[in-house]
Amino acid sequence: MDLQSDNKAAALHVISSLRAAGHTAYFAGGCVRDFLLGRAPKDYDVATAARPEQVRALFERTEAVGAAFGVVLVLEQGQAVEVATFRDDGAYSDGRRPDEVRYTTPERDAQRRDFTVNGMFQDPESGQVLDFVGGSADLDARLLRAIGEPERRFQEDRLRVLRAVRFAAELGFELEPRTAAAMKAYAPQLQGLAWERVSAELSRLLLCPGRAGGMSLLMELGLAQALLPELLPLVGCAQPPQFHPEGDVWAHTLLALGALVDPSPALAWATLLHDIGKPACFSHEPGDRIRFNRHEAVGAVMAEALCRRLRLGQELSGGICTLVRDHLLVGHADRLRESKLKRLLRRPDLSELLELHRVDCTASHGDLSMQGFCKAKLAEFEAQGREASLLPKPLLTGHDLIGMGLKPGPKFGEILEGLEDEQLEGRIQDRETALAWAERAMEGTEKPSPNG
Repeated sequence: MDLQSDNKAAALHVISSLRAAGHTAYFAGGCVRDFLLGRAPKDYDVATAARPEQVRALFERTEAVGAAFGVVLVLEQGQAVEVATFRDDGAYSDGRRPDEVRYTTPERDAQRRDFTVNGMFQDPESGQVLDFVGGSADLDARLLRAIGEPERRFQEDRLRVLRAVRFAAELGFELEPRTAAAMKAYAPQLQGLAWERVSAELSRLLLCPGRAGGMSLLMELGLAQALLPELLPLVGCAQPPQFHPEGDVWAHTLLALGALVDPSPALAWATLLHDIGKPACFSHEPGDRIRFNRHEAVGAVMAEALCRRLRLGQELSGGICTLVRDHLLVGHADRLRESKLKRLLRRPDLSELLELHRVDCTASHGDLSMQGFCKAKLAEFEAQGREASLLPKPLLTGHDLIGMGLKPGPKFGEILEGLEDEQLEGRIQDRETALAWAERAMEGTEKPSPNG
């Protein structure tokens, strides 16, 4: 069994147990939507008439993840199944959670959900779909529509504005006009959202195949202005047509995003941000083409500030900023010295760098020869033995340099890195030659006094 079928089996067992105890229970939300679309649901949620305390009493292992709002996590058959009691929400004074909930019927529960396509229930035994909000018709029309008054849905939870963009991108749906208008009107209020919630939703958007369309919606509806203002200058920022026939930097960015295939979070974010420094580095002197000198370095600094604001975490932020900073390296690979080329080809993020280069080129001039060059060189070096050609064993250590009289300090790293360069270039292959090279490199450097 795969994880999806395991989760379904666990959810079916939960529903069966609830029904055996006399409680109404159905599949609910996204899994019903995906079933009707012929898609494999990622997980299966359950809605029931049972109160949270009744759910917890019925199953041996549960977690009260949102018992105050009628939600209990049931741990069954090695799976976590979210079980929500049919409820009607009161006011949302914090723009995220209801101040109070009232347990109610499936019909009333459907009315408080976010979008029509997510507001349906299904009886797993008969297959009957309970649709009180017109979700089936909107699925047929490929429309994403807020349930009831869009303004109220977004007032209840402002994150629903971003979720609407993601659902539209994931499903390839159009936004229903009133829903889109309410999202645009609500855009300025998104700045009050917790950045962790925003970044999680944006990451999910960037990882779905419809990411380019989703980012285009963010810009069109004014959501980028509220959440990612660094992207605004990309619109209308001209590029040299001989290298970028696609148009401005924003058009290029969207094309690059669309060319990604199953990216990691770091690669997806880096693709969005790889040219973020171009507007600040724009120059167009008379008689010269448009240039963006050092835009990769400027972009890395801008990306770091953005990642910090979005609280993306140190590891992810580091990966994003490194890819932004180095995204031009592959394009210059045939001009690198042997040592620098080998350092590039042994990087742990090489596959991501190559993929970022591919989508960057695909979205512009289309020349992928440098990607082919790198792959051929990598195969050549690995055929010679990866350890010997790309990761040679150090011939000297810091202890050796101390023994030669070098005072500890920054010069240590410079000499050891230079020595490794000589090894990678094939000019030094034994310890005796390495010692002689290091002695020459140490000339003129400060050494410890005889008395320490």
